[in-house]
Amino acid sequence: MSEDALETSKPRSTPWTRRLILFLRIMAFVSMAKGLFHWSLVLGVGEGSGSSFENAAMPWQAATIFFAVIDLVAAVGLWLAAAWGGVVWLTASISMAAIELAFPQVFGGRIWIAVLEFLAILCYIGLALLSGRDRPD
Repeated sequence: MSEDALETSKPRSTPWTRRLILFLRIMAFVSMAKGLFHWSLVLGVGEGSGSSFENAAMPWQAATIFFAVIDLVAAVGLWLAAAWGGVVWLTASISMAAIELAFPQVFGGRIWIAVLEFLAILCYIGLALLSGRDRPD
């Protein structure tokens, strides 16, 4: 194969694609931190004697386990820039926002968390659209 044939067979990376991948990697770190935080709650890391997880309400326990797992799975998918990673991350983000807004008794109804989740989702959608628009056909 000639060099010209190799050049045309490689997909070219656009600036918006690079920005999208950078955003995905940053969100992978955020998701990793969130997942590890939820696991620390499950394991009682940093607490005195006895685990408050076992004494917590069932909805709080279920939500904490859900986010402990889904955030770490999303982190892997986001780091790989895989399509499924974005889907898992969007599911986790929308779920966190919904729990904060619709079920304040679970995590305390912190509206600022829902706002941050929605801002991250809007950034992702914007970068994905700009990246797709700049791709050569």
